[in-house]
Amino acid sequence: VQLQASGGGLVQAGGSLRPSCAASGRTFSTYTMGWFRQAPGNEREFVASISWSGVRTHYADAVKGRFTISRDNAKKLVYLQMNSLKPEDTAVYYCASDPGNRASTAVAAYAYWGQGTQVTVSS
Repeated sequence: VQLQASGGGLVQAGGSLRPSCAASGRTFSTYTMGWFRQAPGNEREFVASISWSGVRTHYADAVKGRFTISRDNAKKLVYLQMNSLKPEDTAVYYCASDPGNRASTAVAAYAYWGQGTQVTVSS
């Protein structure tokens, strides 16, 4: 599976962005997908995940109620709708896939990673 994230950008606090992740490969629809982020000087952290069917989602406490993860298996796309953005959401956002479908928040559980897209929220 190859992943490519796009759709980041610069937005003011309180604004919205919707990064997307395009996947290649026939097995995309069978994998759990996740979004992670990494700010300068920080470790990569879990943001959200979605099961292969799209039925189950999981969010980090810091984004719960503001971010929504979704997927379109026919188009091989995963989205992260980000609303009410805060300066502390500034980071490079990565999409990743877990062939094991473990619904994990751990970086090590995800085998495939995209290149990341920058999200910057100004105050």
